[in-house]
Amino acid sequence: MARAVAAVADDRPTHGGDHPLQRLVSRRTARYPDGMRTFTAVIERDPTTGLFVGYVPGWPGAHSQGASVDELRQNLEEVVAMLLEDGEPKLEGEFVGTQTVKVA
Repeated sequence: MARAVAAVADDRPTHGGDHPLQRLVSRRTARYPDGMRTFTAVIERDPTTGLFVGYVPGWPGAHSQGASVDELRQNLEEVVAMLLEDGEPKLEGEFVGTQTVKVA
């Protein structure tokens, strides 16, 4: 399954690219002057359905799917906004990053 990391509630491109999969953000729940917060979402493509499936690591219920990365991002933004209505998240884990593993 392919993995990627994308921003939720943050459209500012980073790493010089404008592809949705390159919109990497910090795991911290930073507050911006415009009131936006960011959370890291892990994205995978389901090999059976072809849908993009995403979740915020360590946050039960913060998951969704979409036919495109943009649709998934919009769906995740809605889910996260809805979950935030219940108060601050009690994250059960922390996204650290990805690692390439080489084997012979």
